Amino acid sequence: MKSVVIYSDGACQGNPGPGGWAAVLRYKEKQAEISGHAIATTNNRMELQGAIEALNKLKEPCDIQFFTDSEYLRNGITQWIHAWKKKRWMKGKDPVKNSDLWKLLDQAVARHSIKWNWVRGHSGEAMNERCDVLAVAEIEKLRAHVSKEELKKALTDLKQNGHPQTL
Repeated sequence: MKSVVIYSDGACQGNPGPGGWAAVLRYKEKQAEISGHAIATTNNRMELQGAIEALNKLKEPCDIQFFTDSEYLRNGITQWIHAWKKKRWMKGKDPVKNSDLWKLLDQAVARHSIKWNWVRGHSGEAMNERCDVLAVAEIEKLRAHVSKEELKKALTDLKQNGHPQTL
């Protein structure tokens, strides 16, 4: 299997608010950067989306060193997900938050061998910082194309029905 290094990050201005995700994938001397955004979302959803998009970018099963500054992502995929699946995506009497993305991440990790690593955010780790820059840039791109009224409506919709919006 090919050995790949992935860094991912998510960002949100307001939580909920407009968000961005990014990932840097490295294989030998090659490096790829991917990123995207959502108009009304949460930081945790953007962390999950970055990981999902990075893993889905790979065309074949790989041996992956995955780096994230999100303990929510790392602990969720390495520890908590087993109980969530066993209990049919329930946490006590409540549904697991972001279960739609956790299910997608679970599918994305299935074909790979992954070691999940946590790095402290904003600590000067170059690839983590690069992901943060890309994720924040996605939010700025979004803000440049979405009116304040559209943003306000999307956030209101999110609070009323619990479903984040993508754009």
